[in-house]
Amino acid sequence: MSFLHRYTGTLRILAAFCLIALSAAQPAAGQRVPDNQAQMRFSFSPIVKRVAPAVVNVYATRMVSQRPQTPFGNDPFFRRFFGDQVPGSRPQRSRQTSSLGSGVIVDPSGIVVTANHVIQDASSIKVVLADKREFEAEIVLKDERTDLAILRINLDGRRETFPYLDFADSDALEVGDLVLAIGNPFGVGQTVTSGIVSALARTRVGVTDYQFFIQTDAAINPGNSGGALVDTRGFLVGINTAIFSRSGGSNGVGFAIPANMVSVVVAASDMGDIVQRPWLGATFQPVSSDIADSLGLDRPRGALVTGVEKNGPFDLAGIRVGDLVVRMEGNRLDDPDELGYRLATRQLGDEVSFLIRRGKKRMRISLTMQPPPETVPRDEQLLTGRSPLAGATIANLSPALAQEIGALKNSGVVILSVEPGSPAARYRFRPGDMILELNGRDMDDTKQLARRIDRGSQMWRFKLDRAGRIIRFAVGG
Repeated sequence: MSFLHRYTGTLRILAAFCLIALSAAQPAAGQRVPDNQAQMRFSFSPIVKRVAPAVVNVYATRMVSQRPQTPFGNDPFFRRFFGDQVPGSRPQRSRQTSSLGSGVIVDPSGIVVTANHVIQDASSIKVVLADKREFEAEIVLKDERTDLAILRINLDGRRETFPYLDFADSDALEVGDLVLAIGNPFGVGQTVTSGIVSALARTRVGVTDYQFFIQTDAAINPGNSGGALVDTRGFLVGINTAIFSRSGGSNGVGFAIPANMVSVVVAASDMGDIVQRPWLGATFQPVSSDIADSLGLDRPRGALVTGVEKNGPFDLAGIRVGDLVVRMEGNRLDDPDELGYRLATRQLGDEVSFLIRRGKKRMRISLTMQPPPETVPRDEQLLTGRSPLAGATIANLSPALAQEIGALKNSGVVILSVEPGSPAARYRFRPGDMILELNGRDMDDTKQLARRIDRGSQMWRFKLDRAGRIIRFAVGG
């Protein structure tokens, strides 16, 4: 009897261990494992079939000047005195080069979004659809500040309806959401990769002026630029633009321009070839730990007002230097980059609310989004003659022009472009340089600078502002 009792007890212990093992093997609450063959065959293919026809290949052709190697043709000493016509040099030759990228059709009429760097300086552009049909395309708008370009497929008067993608609300994305990247990596043909949203609001990537990207681990490689990043509903959440890589291949760190930014650029292309964005008439800086302590904040956040343009929107709303912008339309602002992104995704004429902190006081203001004003005529001039600035095109800076070119100041004389091979190019003047002084005199407008150039000089002394850095140098006349 005692034996049967011990045997029964042993069976009970074994049964308990079995129950514990079985319970440990069960998925946690909320998790599921495939429990039949149909569930194990879940696939992204229905999404891909719907999305892929709207993703295209973009071929850009450009002409590049090339000089043959000579004993003296590349010597800096000879170039300084003779320019391009140096002893032993031969005329420049032009060769045709091409680049490959991707694009997304966003309108049935054949409007294509791609990355601006894909079609930069292109002399001709060809779009190839997923069904292998080829079309010539024309540039409708280029926006270097967002690295986006809008193309229109040339139908030569024919009527055709193209497959296209709808925009998603990229602000609704969350870290961990599934996404698909579609493009033409390395020119091997249309390719689909999957991943998740790794991070949102990535800044300091160094690709565009508006530093606010979707980061994903979906494989993005050269050739994917301009391609689609879509969600599991098949909506466009971003345009792939860059990878973070030391080898040139995908390391699981890719970046996409959010769809809310893209949709604004597409809408702007209906109005012309320039993107006009809202202007607040103020400058901002990030909040450091020390500033956060002085303002009584629990952590650094917001955009600190460092300058207010007279009669600008913020000035008329009563905003002062030292005020802190902490929210826009209910969205928390961590830094000025996020404020810039939020502004860039708003349409002109929108009514937008801001939460401002002044000391311990909180204020709410509402502004109608308006473009920056053209306060002075641009008066663009190409400088000629024998001065170091010959070959540079200059203009009067205004808030409107400053926004177009990304200038930090709103007034003064700025260089818009520099002709290759010109004296201005040889002396390394750059687009965006502001001419503050010439031979000790302040330069306030283009006419004043042109008059000083026409007079000539034995010595040219310049003071420039280059992206906030002051540069001084002198050149013999």
